[in-house]
Amino acid sequence: MKGGYNKNKMKKILSLLTMAILVFSIAPVMAVSTGDGITPTIGTEDFPPMVWQCGRWVADDAVEPQLYNSPRFNNYAFEGESISWNVLVLDKNGINKVTDVYATLGSVQGSDNPVEANCVLVQLGPQEIGACEAMIGEENVDPANFQNWNQVAAMYQCTLTVETPDSMYGEYWATIEAIDLDLETGTMAQNEYWFLNPVVALDIRGDLTFDNVRPGTVAYSETLLVGNDADIGSGVLLDMYISGTNFYDLDSSAAMCPTSNVLSLNAFSYDATNGQFAVPNMPIRSGDTIAQAGRIMDGSQFGQAGVNPTNFLAPGAEIGLTFQLALPEPCNGDFNSGDIFFWGEAI
Repeated sequence: MKGGYNKNKMKKILSLLTMAILVFSIAPVMAVSTGDGITPTIGTEDFPPMVWQCGRWVADDAVEPQLYNSPRFNNYAFEGESISWNVLVLDKNGINKVTDVYATLGSVQGSDNPVEANCVLVQLGPQEIGACEAMIGEENVDPANFQNWNQVAAMYQCTLTVETPDSMYGEYWATIEAIDLDLETGTMAQNEYWFLNPVVALDIRGDLTFDNVRPGTVAYSETLLVGNDADIGSGVLLDMYISGTNFYDLDSSAAMCPTSNVLSLNAFSYDATNGQFAVPNMPIRSGDTIAQAGRIMDGSQFGQAGVNPTNFLAPGAEIGLTFQLALPEPCNGDFNSGDIFFWGEAI
């Protein structure tokens, strides 16, 4: 009996040890931590460049001095003249992403017209930036509101010079565009419409004939019409001038008028009408260039220091001129060598 008791006792002890080992093996280990994560999706806007006009000007070619020294009224330009713009370009992805800023010229308003001239980077101050009136939606673009203004914006100067009529003739839209590395583009809102290299011509209708004039009398010509025959639609305004030379007899006719074989230009004058204005008995200046000529409708007649808007002719418009010849006495000869010149300067 004693030996059997000990064997049973040992079995119980082993069973308890086994259970203790199992309990210990399934208990959690409290000294080790665990975790997990998620990768966010971030997409940056491909911000298209924005372009604002900050200033513009038109320059003459300076080849020929302008008799009428004033800004041009209408939208036409000739070979060698130029149109320039200052523009502000903004790209929130970074101004270094902007690959090109350029002037375009084409048949449609807006983007994608042919590139004609590249723009250059310039340094302009706050006053010039303020002139841009730049807006994004309803918000003013103020450099103070940008943390890194110089890294997202820059100023450019763009100059488009009119080429020869071989490559630039007719009506065109002009504007400024910017493009970035992603081929995103922006276009200046202000598009301009220009007639480049319009044909400028005069249309003179009528004859200037004085036949069988009695010495010592005044004879009148038929009324001539001197018109602006520039391209219709070009808007070219012509400031009108007149000049002339003395007259001689090409034949050996013993001419004399009144003391020599020359008929002085001073013997001629004219009356001119245009609209509600008329100028009577105007003298003709001597010369064979426009610089020597005088205005047909001399504004000094109206207290306007030589300039009168009725002296400007739009395409298709005319001034009527009636000439008088006060033939000296005595006078002999047929004076058939000499000229009366009409000039028109595009203004």
